[in-house]
Amino acid sequence: MRVIVTDAEVTMADVLSLRMTVDKPLTDGAELVLRHRGTGAERRVGLEATGQQAGAAEVAVALERLALTPGRWDAYLQQDGPRTRMTSIDPGFSLDRLDAYALRRRELAYRAYRTQTGYLALKIDEARPVADVRAVWFREGRFEVTGLLAYTGFADDDERRRAHMELRHPEDPDVAVSALATVRGVRFHAALSLCDVIAAAPDFEGLWEPLLFVDGLDDPLPLGARIDDVDGRRRVHYPATTVDGVRIRPCYTADDELRLEVGG
Repeated sequence: MRVIVTDAEVTMADVLSLRMTVDKPLTDGAELVLRHRGTGAERRVGLEATGQQAGAAEVAVALERLALTPGRWDAYLQQDGPRTRMTSIDPGFSLDRLDAYALRRRELAYRAYRTQTGYLALKIDEARPVADVRAVWFREGRFEVTGLLAYTGFADDDERRRAHMELRHPEDPDVAVSALATVRGVRFHAALSLCDVIAAAPDFEGLWEPLLFVDGLDDPLPLGARIDDVDGRRRVHYPATTVDGVRIRPCYTADDELRLEVGG
C-alpha cells in the first residue's frame, strides 16, 4: 500500500494528527505500527479514518495510551498485507508551535518529524522543566544567555518572578558564581561576570554548569537547547573569548545541556 503523509502534528493534548494521501481507502483492519529504533519494541493501534476522500485520509491517535518510551519511533501503516513505512513530505517543525507545546507541565514530550531519508517518525523525550536556551553571547566581560522556561506550567504573560543564575565549578559544587536573572512569564535573561568566574577558583580548567533558580519552582533549572530542529548541539561551535589570559567559550554536552568551558 502506498501512503504519503502530507501533514503531521502532535497536538497540545498529545494526539498524533495525520493527513495522508493513499492509493487505497483505509479499512477497519488498518493499523498504525510504531517501532522503537533502539530496542525494536512495537506498539500497534487500530486506525479509524475521518474525512476520507478519494486518495486522502485523516487519522488521530492518542499517544499517551500507547505507553511509548523515550527515543525515536518509526511509523508504519499495515493493511491487508505487509506493513508499509510511511513516507512524509511534512518536516513537522514549527518553533512557535513547539514553544506553545512546552508551556504545560508534562512527563513526556512527543514530536512528529520527517527523517533525513523522508519517512515519518516520532521523537519522545522526558519533559523535565528546563531553561531552554535561545541565545548565548559575550558582551563587555559578561556571559549572557536568554531563552524560554519550558515544561514549568508558568503562563506566557508579563508576570515577574525573582530569579538568579548560578555557575557551578565542575569538581566542587560549593565553588559557584551567581547573579540576578530576569524572568517575565516564561522568558528569561541572565548575565554573569567572567572576571568573577576566573576569580572563583584557582583551578580554571573544566566545564562549568549554569543553573537557573526561579521562585515557584522547587528545583533549579538546567540550561539546555532541545526545543528546536537542531539534532546534536554538541556540534555547534561558539566563538571563544579570553579573560586574563584564560580562554572561555560556551558549548553543549552530548545531551544538549549548556556548559561554559573555562581554560583548555
